[in-house]
Amino acid sequence: MAAISSNPRTVEEIFKDFTARRSAVIRALTSDVDRFYAECDPEKDNLCLYGYPNDTWEVTLPAEEVPPEVPEPALGINFARDGMQRRDWLSLVSMHTDTWLLSVSFYFGARLNRNERKRLFSMMNELPTVFEVVTERKPLKGVDSGNKSRGSTKRSSDGQGKGNHRLQDGNYADEDEDEHGETLCGSCGGNYNADEFWICCDICERWFHGKCVKITPAKAEHIKQYKCPSCSNKKSRQ
Repeated sequence: MAAISSNPRTVEEIFKDFTARRSAVIRALTSDVDRFYAECDPEKDNLCLYGYPNDTWEVTLPAEEVPPEVPEPALGINFARDGMQRRDWLSLVSMHTDTWLLSVSFYFGARLNRNERKRLFSMMNELPTVFEVVTERKPLKGVDSGNKSRGSTKRSSDGQGKGNHRLQDGNYADEDEDEHGETLCGSCGGNYNADEFWICCDICERWFHGKCVKITPAKAEHIKQYKCPSCSNKKSRQ
């Protein structure tokens, strides 16, 4: 496995680490895609796509040490390779990779203060996501999608996905705190916190901590209409 540099600590160091890892995984999914595709053999164990700060990439097993030095990428990307159209599979891998890149950067940035986190996110958000590069999509930033569903995740200023139908970047963080400051989790009753992932039920329109309803940002990306456990149970009893 390629060597990993010492942990970056400043906003500039973390951003440099992010861009190097991002460049590496984009190359794996574009110019090196044939080699990447071949290395993701479905007959092998859980494989991950790693991008390294020395601008190299690798398809390999997850780190053996517990806890790992950095958050782990999505496991088992190879298993779905032959069960999907190639472009769809690459799109799926790229979405998981975007989530991983964010998690690594904000893992390193855990000690940053609020303004530093916002500045880091702003710098990262100026770059197209891996998904946008791989699929050649360029969605507009800061534009209301017109969809009332709040089940899809968008990146918030701390790098975590948060349920909201409005596309969101760091400039909306304070506004969002004001809008949802009195919101309580429909499961545990806890107060709203912009530093945590939340999701809204499209049926009863109550908000929930993602951890309370076992929904992660990556999982929420694939949910077209989210129904909380209570609404799901009501439907099953009918």
